[in-house]
This record gives sequence, structure tokens and C-alpha cells, in this order.
Amino acid sequence: MVVEKFGLLGTLVVHDGTEPRPVTGPKVRVLLAALLLQANRTVSRDALKEALWGEAVPASADAALANHLTRLRRVLAAAGDGTEERLRTVAPGYQLDVHEGELDADAFEARVRAVRGAHQAEEWEAVRRETDLALGLWRGTPLADLAPFSETEAPALRVHRLTEARLQVLEWSFDAELGLGRHHEAVAPLTALAAEHPLREGFHRRLMLALHRSGRQAEAFSVFHRLRRDLVEELGTEPGSAVREAHAELLAGEPAPRPRATSARPPFQLPCDADAFTGRTAEVAAIRALLGVRGEGTAETAPGGDGGTGGGGGSRTGSGTGSETSGGVRAGTGPGPVGVGAIGGGGADGGPGGLASRTRAVVITGMGGVGKTALAVHVAHRVRDAFPDGALYADLRGYCVGGARTAHELLARFLSDLGVHQDTLPEDTDDRALLFRAALAERKVLLVLDNARNAAHVAPLLPAGGQSAALITSRQLLADLPGSAKVPLSPLSESDQHALLAELAGSARVRSEPEALADIMAACGGLPLALHIVGGRLASRPSWPLALLAKRLTPHQGRLDTLAMGNFDVRRTFAMSYLAMRDSDQPLEREAARAFRLLGRVWSAHPVTPQSAAALLDVTEARAAAVLDVLADAHLVLNPEPDRYQLHDLLGEYAAQRDGEDTEEERTTALVRLLSWYVAALADATLTATRETQSPPPLDGADAAGWALPEFQDDDEAIRWTARELPAVRDALTRAGELGRSDIAWRLAVGLFGHASTHWWTGEWDACLEQAMGIARAHDDRIGQAWLHRRTAVAHGMAFRNEACLEHLRIALGLFTERGDRAAQASILGNMSAVYLQVGDSEWALVHAERSRDLYHEVGNARGEALLLSRIADVRKTRGEPGLAAADYRRVIELVRGSGHGVFLATALTNYGDVLRILGERDAAFASLAEALAIRLRMNDQGGTADCLVFTARAHHHFGEREAARAAWESCLELARRHKLAKRIDECLEGLADLAARTPPDGR
Repeated sequence: MVVEKFGLLGTLVVHDGTEPRPVTGPKVRVLLAALLLQANRTVSRDALKEALWGEAVPASADAALANHLTRLRRVLAAAGDGTEERLRTVAPGYQLDVHEGELDADAFEARVRAVRGAHQAEEWEAVRRETDLALGLWRGTPLADLAPFSETEAPALRVHRLTEARLQVLEWSFDAELGLGRHHEAVAPLTALAAEHPLREGFHRRLMLALHRSGRQAEAFSVFHRLRRDLVEELGTEPGSAVREAHAELLAGEPAPRPRATSARPPFQLPCDADAFTGRTAEVAAIRALLGVRGEGTAETAPGGDGGTGGGGGSRTGSGTGSETSGGVRAGTGPGPVGVGAIGGGGADGGPGGLASRTRAVVITGMGGVGKTALAVHVAHRVRDAFPDGALYADLRGYCVGGARTAHELLARFLSDLGVHQDTLPEDTDDRALLFRAALAERKVLLVLDNARNAAHVAPLLPAGGQSAALITSRQLLADLPGSAKVPLSPLSESDQHALLAELAGSARVRSEPEALADIMAACGGLPLALHIVGGRLASRPSWPLALLAKRLTPHQGRLDTLAMGNFDVRRTFAMSYLAMRDSDQPLEREAARAFRLLGRVWSAHPVTPQSAAALLDVTEARAAAVLDVLADAHLVLNPEPDRYQLHDLLGEYAAQRDGEDTEEERTTALVRLLSWYVAALADATLTATRETQSPPPLDGADAAGWALPEFQDDDEAIRWTARELPAVRDALTRAGELGRSDIAWRLAVGLFGHASTHWWTGEWDACLEQAMGIARAHDDRIGQAWLHRRTAVAHGMAFRNEACLEHLRIALGLFTERGDRAAQASILGNMSAVYLQVGDSEWALVHAERSRDLYHEVGNARGEALLLSRIADVRKTRGEPGLAAADYRRVIELVRGSGHGVFLATALTNYGDVLRILGERDAAFASLAEALAIRLRMNDQGGTADCLVFTARAHHHFGEREAARAAWESCLELARRHKLAKRIDECLEGLADLAARTPPDGR
């Protein structure tokens, strides 16, 4: 039997006798396609050159053509059996010999002729059989990877003819379904095709008949009126005679014909599988395992029936307490592999060799547009052989504006589909559900229930046991659906996004503009729906550069308008979820809809926690947590880790466009509450990190707000929290400036002091202080300027910018003296003491330290006095009084140890270790330095680590430990260069040079 050796119905492939393989090299692919389209006929050299280069044929075309022909012969030789030369030179060009049945396009057209003959004879089973064979040859859009060659006249005409033939075959296949009385089964796929081809009358006519003969007259009339409206608006024409005849049948109200005897075969109602389905490998494997299916359509077996072993690839749950699995599955409770009795789902045959226990229901969850339906249909097609008694499909329309389909009506349909005919069905839904479960008890049926609104919506439709199973899609988590396993879908990975766009628009095209492609993928946020729209636009507009589409997809500049094409519309998809929540009869859901709007308008770029959301929404922390969980369960926010919630980029843009539902005043008030919450949270973080006794006065009213704030166990935790929130704080500072709220802006910048105590070297604090200073000056905010000068001085001092530090300290001292704030004056004088000491002026350092100590004593600040004890110890060390300095440092360490102030303790330990070095107490010195270094490393304090390494290197050098000194200097140098610590770089280079100069010639 001859098998297809050449494939045009999709990407161009050549079969090597084992499997189809793609043809590499764009010119070789075009050359092969041009010859295949004229198989067994001579194609002139000029025609081949035009195919390769269009109108711009280069001067070297003859030589280049010869090279491409040589490469093509190698491809053909590798795929052949070595007995013939397929590509022959025949004047005035070349001929490719292709035997009957070797080209998939020819084989398809032969099958089309067979379908036509069976259709004319009304041999409906033959039509079904030949249709399956014909459509099975398709792998995607013909010549999908050969643009722009495929868009030229002759190839485009062949592609159009093949595509039209495929659609005609599909129409004939539904004539067979209707002829066999399979009206219910035809509705779902016809609905999808009618939506995909809104102006094709053939699909609409057959859908009208299928609905009418299924007893769904109102929907049938709706299809007719929608088609008529679209034809009039788009083409200015009325429906054709065939559609009008179908409409007349509807008007006549003829009863649906009874199924023929030939319709006894099991129902198969699945919509068509997507041509360009891409990725989701782990999820597909996980769902198959949960359904108890392994391989291509074979049921998985496991000894022991429903025991604790067996299962399938990629679906183990660790502790079994709802954790994410490697395959992306979230299970219920109970240890052991998912799908093997761990979830409490379906029953197993039991005994050795029986069918493994399968989960009664697998719920695919995710945000709108993430590809839930496509995945469900894709998997359902691939496991159909494991469910020989049929596949039932229903779109539950859980989020449609017109209302959801009820379990009551669907149970009637499913019972009829399974051949359960009763003169009168029970009126009670529960009674119908019992009848349905009884019908499934001895069958192996797969139910695909699409777009479930909630657990109650779908629960009556589930099998109670046996070997049937349900595959459910929902935007809700359906956490309360018993006996179910969850497969949450995230946006596609970057590689899968790239593959999908390549499949839809052509791989060569997407490779041609990598930067624009990256922008497009970023704009689509990994959503398959958005990517399909983009791919469809590119495919239908071959002359468009990717950069043009990327520009149209710029966030907040018409992106959502661009992400709409026909029935595919990202905004409308999001609206279904949002409107269902906004218009819910549940107060918590309506409150969640408001939160969604505020997040989009006020804070879409950053995560929130229940605490920060409580301030935004002006509710309690518990209520905010409940609201956020409702949004997360509906996949309107992402919940990537516990207690952190964030809008997907596209959802954030949609939420931001809900303009008319909240007033500008309401949004501004909410934003001010959130910014004020950050002020309070940062103040707490700085207090924990620095144990500072002085802090800015609270915002008016903020201290009475009663907001829940983060709780920090120690300075390390406070600093890490601030580092994580830093992007949000930067944005908050900008937003405060836009609102004219200088009082918020400068407090945000000042509140970063705790974070800066270990991260000053990044420059982030400097930038925030500078930005806030500009805002404070613009609003003549004197108290804000005083605090900003005070903290800017600290930033300069940490970076050893001593003159700038003193300048800001002097300005701050004047402003706080003007306000009569003696505690602030004491602190600033203490800082001036430290700077003078840093520049080597011990006299002025001591003067300012004593003035600071006296002021602290006057205002009764004992902790401030302790801090100044450390300053005085620094002065004594500099003045050559190491014994007295050591005693002071020991006292400081005793006071600080156990207080949770790691930075202060590490600084005191470092200085104490250096004094011990001077005193010659080697072991004690290194013990103190080691403890200081451990604290710095634990806190990820890069600048403090460099400080400690410098003192450690000096100590090793002092005690003649040259190799240890060199290692410490080199470690410090690497760290200083990585973080651009200029002073430390100079010190390390000087230390290494001094070490080299003092090393004896023999290296000892």
C-alpha cells in the first residue's frame, strides 16, 4: 500500500519511511512546494526562480537555484528507498515524480470525491467513514510555513481550493449525522463551526436543523436571525434558498424525526480538536493519569485496584494536602499519588489487573482565555478509546449573559443521548440525576462539561461511581466539588507561546522580528486566546510586519481593542467573569467586583496582601482576605503564593477600564488609604530594623485608622519585607507626588531607612530621597525637607560621601533647631560626630558626641545615650585609647545583644574586634569579627559584609597570617566591585599592594 510521502496539509514535511520530518531551509521548502504543486509536470526554471525570489530575482539566481536543487535532491534521497531519482531535469526545467497516494493533498482530494459519491447516494455511514479518513490527513493550514510563497496567485488558489473542500466535507459529515438521527451530537461541533465561520450558510443551516430536531426551537430561530443579520450587514444580501427552506421547516413546527435503527452507536459529541494546540504537556499527562488512562487511549492498569500505588506520570502530590504537583495538579487530601484512590473519586474494578481507580471528576480551572476548553477537548479526543460507551459534551454557559444552562434540562438531553427513553421524565432534578447515574453505572462514558459556574451547577451531572468520568472546565476553583481533582492552568510558557505563534503565523515570519515578537508575547501575557487572535491577525495580513502589531498592542493604548477578532474577544471573555460577579446576588461577590475595579484603577502593577487590601478597601483584614479569595477562586486575580494577590497584566487593563462604576473621589480616597498604609508599614519596618527612638510624626488620622500592619520578628525580617515591597514603594512615592501629597511622599522615602541600613549601596534610597525632596520643595513642606535632609545625610554617610553628608546634616540641624526639636538635634549631632570620626577629626567628633549625649540626657532618652557610648568608644579607639574603647564596646554589645537590632550589634562587634586586634588578643578578635560577619551574611547586607571583611583582612595581616589576609582582601574586592563600593575597592587594592610589598622574596 502506498503511504503519503509528501505533506502539504500543514507545515511542509517529507516522510522518511518512519515518520514525517520537516524540511529545513526556507528556499528548499519553497522549491519543493512549487514542484509538488505541479507534481509529475514540468516546471520551468523561470517559474522556480519566481517562486523563490518573486519579482526581485538576483543576478546570481541560476547558480543559487542549482545549489537549492542539489540540497533538495539530498532531502529526497534521504526520504526515498534509493531505487529511483524523483527529481528529473526535463527541458525547460524540472519535474518531480510523485506516485498516486504519495501527496497528502492529492489523497485528500481523492477522499473528497469518495465522500461526495456517498453523500449523493445518502449512504450516511459511508459518508462518516470517508469523512474521518479525509479529515485525518489534515495537520493544519496548507503551506502554513511558506509565506510569502503561499500567498502568490497559484499556491493561494490551491490552498483556497483545499480549504473550501475541507469545509464542504465537514458540511457533508453533518448531513450524515442528521441523516442518522444524531441531532443532539451534531449541535456542539456545529455551534463551534458556525461561530468560526459566521457567514457560511451551510454550517448555520445544519445547526438550525440539528437544534430544531433536538427540540430546541428557540435556539434554532436565534441562529437564523443572527445569520441573516450578519449577511445583511456584511454582504448586503439575504440568506440563500437552502437556509430559507430550513427556516420554513422551523416555522412549520414539524416534530423531530425519531432516530433510525442505525444510530445505536455510542454518542460522540466532542467539538473539533484545535488544529494549533500547543504545549500543556504536563497538564495533558496529569489529566490522563487522573482519568486512569495511559498511552494513546489505553486504560491504565495497576495491581490492587484502588490501592496506594500505580497512577500515572507527573501527578504525585507529596503530602497530599492540596499541594501543587509537578504536572500542575492540585489534589484534595490524603497521601499517595493523585488518581489512585487518593482523592476519593471513582471506584475501581478491583483485584489484580483491574482498571486503575480513576478520579470521578477532573476540574480544569483558570482565568478566562487561558485555554481550559481547548485543553479539555484535546485530552478528551485522546482518551476516547478508554471510554467506549461514548463522549457527552455540553457547554453549561456558566458565565453567559443570557443565563446558564440548568442541570435539569441537560439531564433530559443526556438521558436521551444514552438511549434512555421514558414517556415522562421526573420533574425533580435529583430524581433525574439518579436516573442518569443509573444509566452510567454499567457504562464507560466521558462527560465534558464546559464553563461550569460553580459546584452546585455541575454536581447533579456527575457519575456516582463505576468507570465513567467527567472532565469539567470552570473559571471558579470549585473547591467544594466532592470527589474531584483540580488541574489549574497558568499562562503559557515563553517557549510554548513562541511555538503557538509560529504554528499560526509561520515560523519564518516570527523568527524574522525577534524584538517585536517578544513585545507581542509580553502584551498577550501568555493567554492562548490572545495569542490565537494575534496569530489569526498575522495570518490574515501577510504584509504586516510584526512591529506594527506590537505597536497596536501597547498596554493601555488600545491593546484590548486589538485583541478582538470575530467571536474571539479578550475583553468580552473577561467581562463574562467580572459581570457574573458584579451582578451576583451574593454580597461578598459584589464586594469582590468592587475590589477588582479598585485594584485595576489604583494598584494593578503590584501585589497586595489582605493587610494592604484592607486599607485600600476600607474593611477589616479578615474581610479583605475573604474578598481576595473570592477573586482568586474566580481567577480574576492570581494567587502565586500565600497571602499575595496580583492582577494578570491584561486583567489589570480590563479592570482599569471600568470607569463609570466608581467615582473619581472614591478611587482617590482608596489610593490615599493605601499610600498611607505603606507609610505606616514602612515606619514599623524601620523601627524594627533600627530600633530608632525617633520617627516622623504620623500622618493626620493615620494613627487612628486601625489598619493591620505586617508583624516583624526581627530586623532581618523587616528589611527583607521592605526589599520585596520596594517597587511598590517607588510607585507609591510617584503617585503621592501626582496627588500633591508631599506629606505622604517624604514619609515613604524616610521610611526606607531600615532597608537602607543594609542596602544603601544599591542607590535606591538615594533616588527615593531625591524624588521626595523635589516634591517637598514644590509644596514648601518644611518639616518634610527637614526629615529628608536628615536622612539624605545618612545615605551620604553610609557611602562615605562625607562632605555631602555634613552639608545635609547642617541644613537638617538648622531646620530642627528652628522647630525646637531637641531630640532630633541630639540625633543629628551624634551623626555629625560619626562623620567627623570618619574623616579622622577625633576632636570635633568628641565635641559633637558629648553635645549629643547631653541633649539626649536632657530629653530623657536613655537609648540615645547608649548609642552615643558607641560613638565615644569610636573616638577613644581613634585617639589611641584601645583599652577604654574596648570597655565601652563591651558595654554597648551587652546593651544591644538580644534586642533584635542586628545591624547595630554587627557594627559594635566589628569595632570591638578591631580594638582587640590592637590589643593583641587574636582569638577574641577573630571570634568577634566572625560573629559580626555571620550577622551581615544572614541579613544579606552586602555593604556591611564588605566592612567586616576589611577588618578581618587587617586582623590577619596584623597577626602575620598573609594567605588568610590575601583571601579576605580578595573576597572583599570581588564583593566591592560587584556592588560598586568605591571606598572598599580602594582599601582592598591598597591592602593587597601592601601585602605584596611586605612579602619576602621566598614568599614566606
